[in-house]
Amino acid sequence: MSCDELSILEQIYIDSRVQGSRMGALYEVVWVPIVDPNIEYTDAMDMRFEHMKNNMPWSKTIIVVLDPQGRELNPNAIHLMWVWGSIAFPFTTAREEALWRLETWRLELLVDGIDPTILDWANTSSCMVGTTLSGFANSRAMHGAMATAARIPLEMTYVGKSKNTENVKSAIATINMEKLSYYLTDPSMVWFFWTRLESMLFSKIQLKQADDQDPIMLQIKKLLSYDANGSWALLCRGSEILTTGHGSTMLRTIDHFDFWKEHIPEVGFDFSFKSYHDWLYVPRLLLC
Repeated sequence: MSCDELSILEQIYIDSRVQGSRMGALYEVVWVPIVDPNIEYTDAMDMRFEHMKNNMPWSKTIIVVLDPQGRELNPNAIHLMWVWGSIAFPFTTAREEALWRLETWRLELLVDGIDPTILDWANTSSCMVGTTLSGFANSRAMHGAMATAARIPLEMTYVGKSKNTENVKSAIATINMEKLSYYLTDPSMVWFFWTRLESMLFSKIQLKQADDQDPIMLQIKKLLSYDANGSWALLCRGSEILTTGHGSTMLRTIDHFDFWKEHIPEVGFDFSFKSYHDWLYVPRLLLC
């Protein structure tokens, strides 16, 4: 059990205590530690175990949900909890399926519970979210020009990468020093962003809904593949995610602003950006 996992689980648990009486969502979480019998148990390990035990009320990698009679309701609800938190109560497989039926690929699904500032922007701004740090640095002047042309604030957020923690820390330090963009200030939230995204994938797989024709699955896989092989960014307006792309095509769209800005008065900033980006992206697909 990592400290990051514990931190998020504690937030979900505390939230249930604050809102549970109103939502009817009071529940208990039981920590069942499992010891590997093939590893020699040392005094150092015992001290680490006691320290962890004293700092949390529970811990699990797999969360099995049982009803009051001890019957299994969900073989592993941890992915469900990562994605929806206490809203997913009573954490049954049926509740998980119901939540997915109501869900769409939108900004709230991607960043809910991670940073309220990003969701606040959705009501007043266009918003770019991604990991394209160098692009943020090289395109600051163009970013200002786009925001002026759009006649609405254009915000940018760096969400880090799932691995290379030291590189992420270095990137955040550079962003902070040079005032390049907004970023997730809590390191555990960088971890949580990627854990939630992976949990969406695992939840779909567990429910046997890993259909490549599912638009949500396609977007989840796209972001995870970009994280593994490069950088990415997405453009939002309100809850709607307008377009998502590899860092190279998103940055070229920004750098080529002079080529498509003339269309903004007629069709708007969002559609102009998306159209040009998609035009850059489609030829690459045809060449593959």
